[in-house]
Amino acid sequence: MPLVGKTIILGVTGSIAAYKAADLASQLTRMGAEVHCVMTHSAAKIVGPITLQTLSRNPVGVDLWREGEGWQPGHIELADKADLLLVAPATANTIACFAQGLAPDLLCSIYLATLAPVMIAPAMNGKMFRHPATQSNIKLLRERGATFIEPQAGGMLACGYEGEGKLAPVEQIIARVVAFFRE
Repeated sequence: MPLVGKTIILGVTGSIAAYKAADLASQLTRMGAEVHCVMTHSAAKIVGPITLQTLSRNPVGVDLWREGEGWQPGHIELADKADLLLVAPATANTIACFAQGLAPDLLCSIYLATLAPVMIAPAMNGKMFRHPATQSNIKLLRERGATFIEPQAGGMLACGYEGEGKLAPVEQIIARVVAFFRE
């Protein structure tokens, strides 16, 4: 089990590809990782937190204002224990918040508070992905050390368009995480 002893925060944002986070959480957990899922409110409208809670075997964070029971704010506690922050899928909105240092939700607060490496798998409409603002935000995050798992080019997107923007295959994301921990 290549991920034993590793703590991964799986950030899930409001892309229709959020349903694939269930497979990610399940596979990462089966590979021995301690997986803590953190969802944006938009993601929670697509996939129920109970699904990710069951598959990860850990509580799922959605609301910054409904954190843990302890004295330490939950987002700080999670940020401190992370070996990797994996955001899959990542929307243009969340990427922009990360790039601009905004913390409107639990996931963005964890991003700002963690010293762990960050891996981001975008998923959005191809026009949104190629927009100069999104590309600028991605460039900035790369310069700050974030690793990106490029979206797929080709195939039908949820919006009905064909082209770039589809979340990378779950197997590819898993392979990148495993490779990261082997380095």
